[in-house]
Amino acid sequence: MELRQMKYFMEVATREHMTEAAHNLHVAQSAVSRQIVNLENELGVDLFIREGRRVKLTPIGKIFLERISHAMNVIDDATREVKEYLDPEKGTVRVAFPISLAAHTLPTAISSFRMYYPDAKFQLKQALYNDLIDGVINGDFNMALIGPVPMEEKKVKRKILFTENVVALLPIHHPLADRSSLRLRDLKDDPFVLLPEGFVFRDIVMNACKELGFTPHVAFEGDDIDALKGLVAAGLGVTLMPEVTLVDSLSRSTVKIPLIEPNVTRTVGVITPNERVLLPTEELFYNFLQKFFSRLTEFKE
Repeated sequence: MELRQMKYFMEVATREHMTEAAHNLHVAQSAVSRQIVNLENELGVDLFIREGRRVKLTPIGKIFLERISHAMNVIDDATREVKEYLDPEKGTVRVAFPISLAAHTLPTAISSFRMYYPDAKFQLKQALYNDLIDGVINGDFNMALIGPVPMEEKKVKRKILFTENVVALLPIHHPLADRSSLRLRDLKDDPFVLLPEGFVFRDIVMNACKELGFTPHVAFEGDDIDALKGLVAAGLGVTLMPEVTLVDSLSRSTVKIPLIEPNVTRTVGVITPNERVLLPTEELFYNFLQKFFSRLTEFKE
């Protein structure tokens, strides 16, 4: 079994097309087909179902892809670690993040980091909450910014970087829009716009309401933070938001108001794998994040 075979196999599995895979690999289609056949003969199983040049993974092929993907991540990390050992300031940081940290938090940290290490490179991946945790555990990436920080997950290391307030977002013409602060109970009769079920931040909002004895009426759902902002701006409801998501991006048609009863918060931090060490450049960025947000917190206080 050769490394080239693994790369060809993964490309074909991803694209489900021999010709497209060959084009992306910059080799002849016949060479890709031959390597896949050699791999199947060596393993003694069919990895693909052929439909002309279009292919689909067999059940055992899906299992093999999952295992090989993890193995290739280990090989890639080992190769990068050797290179970064010689010059960690010019290496690559692979970091994943949720959409709520995409507009301000992560870009600000990366920009500041590159002031000290201008030759460092980044590979960024946006993912949902549970996928961030699974990705770190499974080796898809070694580091993820996340909020809230998963305190019960035993397979990752965690570091809380800061705790942020959750605020109310109201349409500009809402009767309570001129308030300097709000009690969450003040909004119990309002229609809410929330993320769909399965999003951890929706659970934060629902739990905060339930602690006060009411279940919010969810009038509309949006797939991401920007969609919720648009729904509120259109006057279709109210919502709660992590305050960081409103930095530099508050519509003139909405107002954000602090909550005082209860004081709803969200932890934001970074998670790393328990069973793997960070690569040298990633270690630089990990340490930088802690110092960077510690200084920001001290400044705010």
